[in-house]
Parts: sequence; C-alpha cells; structure tokens
Amino acid sequence: MAPLSFVTASVSHLAKSFSVFTCTSTLARVVQAAYSNPVKCLCTQAGGPPKRPLNGYMRYVMQQKPLMARQNPELKQVVMVSKIAQAWRMLTPEQKQPFEDAFQREQEQFKIDLEHYQAQLTPAEVQQQVTEKRQRRAKRKAIRKKRELTNMGKPKRPRSPFNIFMSEHYEEAKGTTTQAKMKSLFEDWRDLISTQKQVYIQLAEDDKIRYKNEMKSWEDHMVDIGREDLIRDLTLSAKKKAAKTSKSNKTGKKVEAKRPATAEAASTATTMKAPGSAPRRKTKKT
Repeated sequence: MAPLSFVTASVSHLAKSFSVFTCTSTLARVVQAAYSNPVKCLCTQAGGPPKRPLNGYMRYVMQQKPLMARQNPELKQVVMVSKIAQAWRMLTPEQKQPFEDAFQREQEQFKIDLEHYQAQLTPAEVQQQVTEKRQRRAKRKAIRKKRELTNMGKPKRPRSPFNIFMSEHYEEAKGTTTQAKMKSLFEDWRDLISTQKQVYIQLAEDDKIRYKNEMKSWEDHMVDIGREDLIRDLTLSAKKKAAKTSKSNKTGKKVEAKRPATAEAASTATTMKAPGSAPRRKTKKT
C-alpha cells in the first residue's frame, strides 16, 4: 500500500490539473463567445449609461479580425483593418444586411435602455453629463484642428533651451527607460555652468526668430487661400487694426488736400472786400 502522504500528493496534483483544465475551458468559451458575439464585450457597466451598439461595418470587422489574424499572423493591425474595409466595400447589399439588421435590433434596445437610465438621473447628474459632453466635444474639436494645422504645414513652435539640450544628448543619456533618461538629462542640465547654458539659450532665441518668420509667411499664405480661420486671434486683431489705421490715414489725406483750396478761396474773398468797409448790420422792421 502506498504511503498516505503519496496518496495525498497525488490527489492534490489531480485536483490542480482538473482546476487548470476547467479554467482553460472556461477561458476558451469566453473568448469564443466574445468573437461570436462582439456586442457582449461592450456590455454596460453596473449603474453606468448603456453603450451604443456597433454598427454593421464594425460588426463585420470584429467578426473578420480573428479569422484574418489566424490566416495571416504576420499582418499588422493597420494593414489588416484596411483589407477588411476593402472586403466590406466589395460585399453586396444582401451580404451586408445581416450585420445591419443586428445593428438595428441592438439600436432599438439601446434607445429603451437609455430612456430608463436617463429617467433615474438626478438634475445634478444630468448637468454633470451635459458638462462632460461639452468638454469631450471641445477636446475632439481641438484635436481635429491640431491635425488640420499639421496637415496645412503650420510651423513647429520654438524649442526651449532644455529641449535643445535634450535632443542633442538623449541617446547618450543614462538609463534604459524614457523616464530614467529624462531624469538623467534634467540632472545634467541642472549641473551645467552658466556659460554652457548660454549656448543653448542663444540657440533657443534663434529658434524663436525662425518661428516668427515662418509663422508670418504661413499666415500670409493662409489669408491668400481664404483660411483666416486657422490664423491666431492675435494676428487677426493686429491685421484688422492695421487695416483700420490705413483707412483712417487715407481719409485724413483727402481732408488735408481740400483744406488749401478752402483757405485760398477764403483769402480771395477777403481781398475782394473794400478796405476799411464795415459789415452791414441788419435792422429790425418796426
């Protein structure tokens, strides 16, 4: 008969194996369910607002991504999504219909859940949601404008002395991570003497001049192509002030041009009067 300790160890090992097998099977079922029904991956959190359902195209992408990843594991995510988008465009309306129908069903349920959720909100929570929505909209607008400015070739902002120092010595800085390198560079910058820092300060001043000249040319070009909305508010106000000043100067010159003629006419009228003659007085009728 085997010793009791050996039997106990065997039973324990068998229990662990069964537990690992059970967990693995459960994980496989969860992953399979996530791929077969992607909407369940975006389930609503307890107490939170309902999530918007995926549209027909996104459902198709979620369905095709794991299949394409298994067939082409070397493909990058960007290339994979591009191929899936091309395949979606090639589908017929009948082939797209199941995905669109699933979206419509989920959309109707989403509207019902959203009404139930909004009905239980307090006025303070409603106001908070409005504020957060406004902030998200403003953030998206700022991101879109920044991307547009980059695409339109807006010059890069001038660099600070430390940024110039960092770009020159980043590769040789101590540390393996970005945070460690930045800490080392900051310490090296702090230990520089004033004469060494003056070199980078002068480079930063030169970069400011570069930025100022490039921005002037770029903003003039934006005015020429009718994109004044991309110009800085300070530049717009300066241009309006300059235009107003130029207009007032032109008006002042016209007035000054008329004054000599008026003065000449006045002097001529004075010389035509008889010397020593007094002005006639009006007499009241009785």
